[in-house]
Amino acid sequence: MKSIQSRLLIMLIIFIIFPYFLSVLLIYGYTKKNVEQYELASSQDQMQEVSDHLEQYFHDMIHLPYILYRNPDLFRISENDSENSTFSNPLVMEKALKTFYLMRREIRQVRYYIANEKNSFSIYNAMISARKHQPDLMNSFQALVNADQKFVIEPPHQIENYTDAAIIPQSDNTMVLTIHHKIIDVLSNELLGILTIDIDMDEYIRISDSLTQGGDELVFLIDDGGFIIYAKDQDLIGKPIPANLQSEIEQEEIYSDDGDIILSRTLSGPLEQWKLVKITPSEVLFYEVRQTAHTNIIVGVGVVCLGLLMVVIISYKTTQPIKLLSRKVRKIEGENMDMDVLFDDQREDEIGHLEKHIKGMMDRINLHIEREYKLEIENRKNQFKALKSQVNPHFLYNSLQSIGAVALRSNSPDVYKYVTSLSKMMRYSIRADQWVSVQNEVDYIKAYLELQMERFRTGLSYSIDIPETILDRIVPSMILQPLVENFFKHCYDAGVYEACLRIYGEIREEHLYLVVENGGPSLTDEELTILREKIYTPSDEGTDSHEHIGLKNIHDRLVLNYGSGAGIELDTKGGQGFSVRLTIPILSKEDDIHESSVGGR
Repeated sequence: MKSIQSRLLIMLIIFIIFPYFLSVLLIYGYTKKNVEQYELASSQDQMQEVSDHLEQYFHDMIHLPYILYRNPDLFRISENDSENSTFSNPLVMEKALKTFYLMRREIRQVRYYIANEKNSFSIYNAMISARKHQPDLMNSFQALVNADQKFVIEPPHQIENYTDAAIIPQSDNTMVLTIHHKIIDVLSNELLGILTIDIDMDEYIRISDSLTQGGDELVFLIDDGGFIIYAKDQDLIGKPIPANLQSEIEQEEIYSDDGDIILSRTLSGPLEQWKLVKITPSEVLFYEVRQTAHTNIIVGVGVVCLGLLMVVIISYKTTQPIKLLSRKVRKIEGENMDMDVLFDDQREDEIGHLEKHIKGMMDRINLHIEREYKLEIENRKNQFKALKSQVNPHFLYNSLQSIGAVALRSNSPDVYKYVTSLSKMMRYSIRADQWVSVQNEVDYIKAYLELQMERFRTGLSYSIDIPETILDRIVPSMILQPLVENFFKHCYDAGVYEACLRIYGEIREEHLYLVVENGGPSLTDEELTILREKIYTPSDEGTDSHEHIGLKNIHDRLVLNYGSGAGIELDTKGGQGFSVRLTIPILSKEDDIHESSVGGR
C-alpha cells in the first residue's frame, strides 16, 4: 500500500514542466509535416476517385439516348415518311418519350425535335405537351449538327418551357444541366432529330461535394468552355470562371498567395478538357494539429496547477483526505442514495481502501432499491395484463373468421358482411396498442351500434355528442364499448325498446369527462350501493366475481393508468335511467405521448 509521502515524491518527478512543453513543440512540428503530406496524398486519391465517378455518371447520362435506337416505331416517325408521321401515330411518340423520361429520376424535362417535320414535343412531370411547330429551332443546333461529336452539354441554367405549353408551372425555377444529343439514321447517317435532356444537378453535386470535409473547402467543376458547372457559391454556377480563380488554377504551384492548397485535375472521356478543382484553406489543413497543440498546452498547465495544489494539500493539510471522505459520507445521509457522489476506488492507500468499501456498500444498496422498484413496476404491469385478459375476445374473433368462411361457401353475402364487420371490431379489441384516440373509440361504437340495429330490426334512439377538441385525446382502448353493450343487455334484451342512449363528453377543471347514460331500467338505492362496493373494491382485497366485470375493468384500468384521481361514477338519474361518467385527468402533451408509447409496447 503506497503512502501519501511516497506519492508526493513520485508526483514531483513526473510533473516536470520543461520536458513536457518541449515534447509538445516537437510533436507539433512533426505532426504538422506528416499531416500535410498525408492530406495532399489523400486529396489526390479523392480527386481521382471523384473524377472517375463524374466521368462514369456523365457517360451514363450522355449515352442514355442510345436506348431510343431500339424503338423502330419512333425511328419510322422521325424519317421522312408521311404515313408514319406524328400526325398518324401520336401515341407512339407519347409512349416513347414517357418511357425515356421515367428511366432516370434526375430527368426534369425532355424535348424531342423531329428534323423533317420541324415539330417539337416536350415532356415534364410525366406529362407530354402538344406538338409545337418550330421551323427556326434547327438554327440554334447548327454547331452540334456540323460537329463530329453527337452531343453537347449546356452550362446550368433555369429550366425553360421549350414548347410554351402549360405543363411547366411558372413557379418552377429549378436550375438544370442540359444535354443536347443528335439522333441520326445509323445506315444513312441522316439527321433525324435532336433530343434535349434537362437534368437535376443534385447527383453530380453530391459526387463533387464528397471531396470536401469542412465548410471552408471549395470545389469547382469547370467545362471546356470555361463555364462553372458547379460551385458552392450558387451565383457562380452557369457563369464564366472569374479571372483571379483562373490564374490560381493555371499556376504550377499548389500553394496560392493566401497559403491555400489548390488541386486541379483534367477530366477525360465525355468530359474531355473539363477541370475538377479543390481549394483547401491552410487553417483547415492544420486545424487538427493546432487543436492538438492547444489541448496539450491547456492540459499541461492544468496538470501542473493540479500537481502544485496536491503538494500543498499533502504537505500542509494531511487530514484533508479524511475531511473530504467525511463530506462524501454526509452527502449520502438521510436516504439521499441517488446523489452523484464520486468515490475514488483506484487509490491504493488507506483512504482509497475506505472509499472502495463505501462505494461497494452504496452500489449494493442502490441495487436493492432498483430491484424493488422494478418488481413493483412488473407487478403493476402483470395486474394490468390480468385485467385486460379478462375481456380478451381472441377466441370470438377466430370463431367469427370461421363463420364468415362458412357464409361464403353457403352463398350468404349479407351474413358474411356483418360477420366481417364484427370480426373487425374484435380485431380492434385485441390489437397490441392499448392507447387510442377518442375518435377511434367513437368509430368503434358506431360500428357496434350498426350491428345491433341489424340484430334487433327496430329503430334505435341514440346520440353521440363529443366536441372536436376531445376527439384527438388519447385514452385507454375499450372504455366506452362495454357501457354501450350494457345498454343493450339491460334494455333491449329485457324488452325495453323505447330506451334512449346518449353519449357525450366535456372538459372541465383539468379533467376529461365521458358520459354514457340511458333512459331504461334503473336501480334502487340499495342495489346502487352494492354495485359501487363491487366496483370500487380493489381486486386484491375483494373476491373475484364475473358480475359487472365490464364496469369494474374500466374503473381499474383508469386507476392503474391515471392514479386515484380517475375512475367511473354511477348514478341512477333519480330512478329515470342509469348513467356512467368516466373521469380522466388531462395529461400534459409530454405525459400524453409517454403514456401512449408505454401502452403501445
